[in-house]
Amino acid sequence: MLLTGGLKSLLPHVLRRIIRCNRLSISNTSGMAEGYKQANVVILHKSLADDFEKFCRANDGPLPLLYRSEPGDWECPSLSSDSDIRTDCLQYRKYEHGACTGSLKSLKEYSEQLKDMVTFYLGCSFSFEKAVQKAGIPIRNVEQKCNVSMYKTSVPCYSISMFHCNLVVTMRPVPESKLGAAVLVTSELEEAHGAPVHIGDPGLLGIQDLSKPDYGDPVHLHPGDIPVFWACGVTGVEAIINCRAPLAFTHSPGCMFITDLKNDNVRSLGGVPQVHCISQDPLHFSIVSAEAAQKIKTLETLIGIDPGERGIRHLQRQGELLGACLALSHARSVLITTGFPTHFSHQPPEENDGPPGALAIAAMLQALEKQVAIVTDQRAMDLNKKIIEEAVQLGILKKPIPLLSYQRESANSAFMFLCENGNPGRPRFDHLVAIERAGMAADGNYYNARKVNIKHLVDPIDELFLAAQTIPGVTTTGVGDGGNELGMGKVKDAVKKHIKNGDVIACDVEADFTVVAGVSNWGGYAIACALYVLRCCDTHDRYLRRAVGPPGTPSKGLWLPALPSVTKEEKLLKTLVQLGVRSGKTASLEMEVDGLPFYNTHSLMIEKLL
Repeated sequence: MLLTGGLKSLLPHVLRRIIRCNRLSISNTSGMAEGYKQANVVILHKSLADDFEKFCRANDGPLPLLYRSEPGDWECPSLSSDSDIRTDCLQYRKYEHGACTGSLKSLKEYSEQLKDMVTFYLGCSFSFEKAVQKAGIPIRNVEQKCNVSMYKTSVPCYSISMFHCNLVVTMRPVPESKLGAAVLVTSELEEAHGAPVHIGDPGLLGIQDLSKPDYGDPVHLHPGDIPVFWACGVTGVEAIINCRAPLAFTHSPGCMFITDLKNDNVRSLGGVPQVHCISQDPLHFSIVSAEAAQKIKTLETLIGIDPGERGIRHLQRQGELLGACLALSHARSVLITTGFPTHFSHQPPEENDGPPGALAIAAMLQALEKQVAIVTDQRAMDLNKKIIEEAVQLGILKKPIPLLSYQRESANSAFMFLCENGNPGRPRFDHLVAIERAGMAADGNYYNARKVNIKHLVDPIDELFLAAQTIPGVTTTGVGDGGNELGMGKVKDAVKKHIKNGDVIACDVEADFTVVAGVSNWGGYAIACALYVLRCCDTHDRYLRRAVGPPGTPSKGLWLPALPSVTKEEKLLKTLVQLGVRSGKTASLEMEVDGLPFYNTHSLMIEKLL
């Protein structure tokens, strides 16, 4: 028997001959024939072949199709010069009516049945191991001399006819400092599953215990390692099980067919990818192209001008808009709050900075088919209901948004509001956004920019943001332009130092992400534009859908009308004026926001962002 030493440098045709002669004392092909493509194998009756090919094309992350044979053809000339699929895998599995009925070293005894069967060769992540190692990234399962870990997930693949299953993934521990390199090098190898489909907490894929893989071996994480998940060709095995074909064969997980093809044919997926952490609890990273990230940084720069000369540049933190929007892009259900009753002597006391930005965010979230609701002060419910109705009439919103209010009735009120039955394990919302919302200061009061306490007009919605800090899976964003808005606690030291009256008015409540703009509405417009940029990014779209199903980017025609426009925002501002909602700085009922005229200030900003 041949031992594992030296196998990684042997040529593929030599390895296949050794495997054919059953002379290997190994359990998987990870690390063998370095730099050459390996393949998952699925063999099924010719009557099922067309539908299975469609299934592979529809889920090309886990099932990148390298070659489809003719019925009864045991060779694959485009992949190898000298091969026989009946003998050239280390081990096979036999499936009958969806049940695994045996492990086999050879399929020669089934030669007669194989005459009516078609072989599919599907890309494998073992193919990228050499490239990953060349980038200075350890392959932990090779170090630990074991098979890679493979897990069933809760992510459904795109179904075709009788083929349906959930995605299967491989997990490789990667040092956090090497995440970017791992994504970059694998994104260039689409036929080996391409870039990861998830980085971070396995629970977000429905994986409960990394120490108990469904296939392969458990792989130990070193301190500082992050679990990184790639789509896996064993997804095809799950599809075979679920289709309950009378007879089918696959490779045994980890025992791949080794081809003669080198990993030279690089195809970029659409720009250099970047990795960004969007949550610490649970740990979650996202992927975006460098081009899309740069566009969003440009948006952030545009809104960062300071027309009121309040010193907001001291509050700005680079990358907050990108982080907030990546987190929002992954969210399913978003709660938005706005409302700053700065004009305490008028009725209504609200200013007109905030609602337009909130509706711009809500409109894009609706277009992206996310659940969205607004929470506001009980006394302002009627006003906000009218604003939402008008927004639907004006075509800003596709449909009305649920309007909620929050009152503190007990110590558990915030959890009861945010979670089903108050259970932190079942949050109703996974992202909270505050835009130009009065924020609680360190003394428990709420102040306008002139240092007037307006606490009697403000419901304690801050409590929802404070509670969210302790609920895993709930992220928060604050948008503001002066430091006294909800969420600005993250930059409160800068507010106290650089903003007029900052030592009194600074909001004490933090958000995970703080978007600072010259006018808060601009922050809302920028978030809407950034969400659009992200969903038009092929790299991010693939990561969002876990590389299964059709690309989402063809839907951009449905998202484009949801972007803010000068026409829509002008009509909305006229509506606010008619409802008596005043400009923040001047309290005037004119076409202005924060004392700045709509035309040639706000209209120009909208055009620049677009």
